[in-house]
Amino acid sequence: MSRGDRPIYIKHENPQPIIILVDPQMGENIGSAARGMLNFGLENMRLVNPRDGWPNEKAVATASGAAIVLDGINVFPDLESSVSDLNYVFATSARNRDLSKEVMNIEEAMKYARKLIQSGLKVGILFGAERSGLENNHVVISNSLISIPVNSEFASLNLAQTVMLTAYEWRRTGLSIPVSGELSPELITASQKEMESLYEHFSITLDEAGFFYPPSKVKSMRLNFRNMLSRMAMTNADVKIFHGILRQFVRWKDGL
Repeated sequence: MSRGDRPIYIKHENPQPIIILVDPQMGENIGSAARGMLNFGLENMRLVNPRDGWPNEKAVATASGAAIVLDGINVFPDLESSVSDLNYVFATSARNRDLSKEVMNIEEAMKYARKLIQSGLKVGILFGAERSGLENNHVVISNSLISIPVNSEFASLNLAQTVMLTAYEWRRTGLSIPVSGELSPELITASQKEMESLYEHFSITLDEAGFFYPPSKVKSMRLNFRNMLSRMAMTNADVKIFHGILRQFVRWKDGL
C-alpha cells in the first residue's frame, strides 16, 4: 500500500502483543483501531477474514497517519492460522459465556501479557466482529478472557474503542514493570499450533475409545474439552508428555 503524503513513522522493534481482529466488517473500524494502537505504541495487527477484503482505502482514511500499522497487517483466512505461532492468547469479551475460562480485568491482563512477552513468549489479543463480538468457537482457543469494567447499564464499546483501551493499558503498565530474564526452553509456553496438535491427538484417541458419547452431546463435549486444554497454559515439555501418554495408551490397548 502506497504511503503517499502520509506522515512517516519509524517502526520500533519493541516486544509487544499482537492485536487480532476476527471477522472485522468495516474498513473504517480497522483504520480507527490502527490509529488507537499507534497512539500508545502498538504496531502489530492481524486480520482474520475481513468482510470487505484487504487492503481497504476506507481504513487508510480513518487511520489518520497510522500507516506503519496498516502497512504491516497480515491477513489470515481463519482464526486457527492467525494464532498458530503464539504462546498465549487473550480474548476480549463483555458477555458471560457457557465456557469456564479465567477472567482478568484489563490491567491484570496487560501486566501478565508484559511479563510473558518479556520472557520471550508471543502473545495475541482477540477482538470480535462489530455486530456480534467473539463467538464460542473463537473464545475456546484462548487461554483467558479480558474484562473491561464498563457501565453495566450501557456496556456499548465499539471495536476501535476496545482496541484503544487495551493499547492504553498496555502502555500504562509498562511504566513500572521491570524486565525479567528469559525462560528456559523447558518452561516456554506451548504455541497454539502445538496445542491444536495435542487436541487433535486427544480427539482421535478418545474417539477410538468411545469417549465422545452420546451423539447429541459430542459437539459440546469437544468444545468443552478443547476449552479445558486452553486453560492449562502448558509448556512445550507438558505437551510432549501428554503426546507420550496417549501413544502409550494405544500401545497398551494393542498389547504392545
